[in-house]
Amino acid sequence: MTPQKKSPSGMAGASAFNSLNSSNNYTTSSIESQFRQTMQASGIHYSGEIIADGKLHRFHIEGHKQGTLNGAYTLHLNGRPAGYFKDYKTGISQTWRSGNGCQSVSYALIKQINEAKLQREAEIRQKHEAAAIKAFHIYNRSKSIAKQSGRAYLVNKRIQPHGARLYHDALVIPIFNESDQLVNLQFINPKGEKRFLSGGRKRGCFHIIGDLSQRILICEGFATGASLFEASGQRVVVAFDAGNLLPVAKNIRELAPDAEIIICGDNDLSGMGQTKAREAALSIGGKLLIPPIPGTDWNDILTGGNHA
Repeated sequence: MTPQKKSPSGMAGASAFNSLNSSNNYTTSSIESQFRQTMQASGIHYSGEIIADGKLHRFHIEGHKQGTLNGAYTLHLNGRPAGYFKDYKTGISQTWRSGNGCQSVSYALIKQINEAKLQREAEIRQKHEAAAIKAFHIYNRSKSIAKQSGRAYLVNKRIQPHGARLYHDALVIPIFNESDQLVNLQFINPKGEKRFLSGGRKRGCFHIIGDLSQRILICEGFATGASLFEASGQRVVVAFDAGNLLPVAKNIRELAPDAEIIICGDNDLSGMGQTKAREAALSIGGKLLIPPIPGTDWNDILTGGNHA
């Protein structure tokens, strides 16, 4: 007796299809989980949905400024599952494939990555331009300050204004780029709390105190810069934070190639100020000065105390 053939639409076929479909669902979930874990291991944290359609997706990296889309990824499941991810802020990027290997990046993917990069750069430029216009209008409406009297932050830090102005009850510090264009503002309220204009450019930009001199001091904060100038009479460049010391130092070196440049870093308990200051000094052939007391900056040292 000839065995009866089972129809493709029979129960055996449906059972096999359901089993295969269940297996694929599990595999897809597992692959997305592996991909996410690899991103996290690289310092890119993202808990949102991962769409494995082979297209480049922009996303918000957890811990970054709200509203930013500094992350990008692509993931496909065709053949051997593979993908790519990048943090545009830090430059961290990695290709990935299932089985913990590396994959070659296709031309199509490279094109997507470059297009996403250009789009992000255009968005940043637009934000910078809008912030610069806003900075101009606010700065023109602010009032000049002749002395520290009556300004809590200046009195507390024992410094003079040195270009700071007043907008409502906050000090306004103008921030310029390497072309001497106003691009951003720092606001310091009477309690010493600081903020910048949203979307404004800061990287590589600075505030200058004093006339051009053969020796130039570069520091982090405005109060530190004011104290350094009052103590030395040398031009001081304020970079506003440790991470900005290196790009500012490079710009100042290009603007003043023959000047003696001294990076006056903070003595942070975390070590961040010292590390970034040393990196900046080495990059431009400059000198380094760090306060002798842990947890202090040069404002603390030069004015005789650690002020809140």
